[in-house]
Amino acid sequence: MRTGILAGAAAGAAGTAALNAATYVDTALRARPAGPIPEDRTSDAPDARGHRASGLASLTGIATGVAIGATFGLLRRAGLRPGPVLGSALIGATTMASTNASMIALGVTDPRDWTVTDWLSDALPHLAYGAVTDAVLRALDR
Repeated sequence: MRTGILAGAAAGAAGTAALNAATYVDTALRARPAGPIPEDRTSDAPDARGHRASGLASLTGIATGVAIGATFGLLRRAGLRPGPVLGSALIGATTMASTNASMIALGVTDPRDWTVTDWLSDALPHLAYGAVTDAVLRALDR
C-alpha cells in the first residue's frame, strides 16, 4: 500500500495516542499539573469557560496530530523518505514547532521562560509522536 493522506492521518492518530500516553506518564510520575493551559490562565474565568478552553486545546492537539500525520503521508508518497531516526525527529520537531507556535500566538506560553525540564517534558512526548507516526507510515507503505 502506498502512503498518502489517509495512511498519514491514521499514522498521525497513532502518534497522537503515543504523545498523549507519554504526557500522562510524565504527569503521573512527576505529579505535575495536566494540560497545555496553565491554571492561572483559566482560574479567574468561570468554570465553564476554563473547561471549554481545556477541551478545545485538547481537540486542537488531536487535529494537529492527525493533520501533520496526513501531511507526512503525502510527503512520503511524493518521495520524501528519510531514515527512521531522521524521520522520527523531523516529524516530532515539526509537530512540536506547530503546537508551540499556536500556543505562543495565543499568549498561553513563552518558551523563553521554560526550564530545561519544561523543554524535555515537551520534547519527549513529541519525539514519541514522531517515532510512532514514522513507524506507522513505514508499516503502511510496505
